[in-house]
Amino acid sequence: MRGKATIKDSKDTLLNDFQSLVSDTENLLQSSASLAGDHAEELREHIRTTLNRARDSLHQAESALSTQSKVAVQATETYVQTHPWQSIGVAAAIGMLLGMLITRR
Repeated sequence: MRGKATIKDSKDTLLNDFQSLVSDTENLLQSSASLAGDHAEELREHIRTTLNRARDSLHQAESALSTQSKVAVQATETYVQTHPWQSIGVAAAIGMLLGMLITRR
């Protein structure tokens, strides 16, 4: 359950960072014509910082998702190895359902 919370937190952080980046970029575009010098550079630096934060959040989310998928694969492999007949039964049932859905067309 902790993995799901971590991914949700990472997703929320990433979305907030991208929304902030878009907002900052829009502000830069709107005021770039009238800005010169230090204020424009300060705004650009803020956008760079937001972009770097968003990039870091993306890498963290990717890492969390990769870890969670490896755990899920390992759990599935363990289940299939310890319960081979049940796994075959489930696979057959899913195949039968898919076959029925396909032939209904």
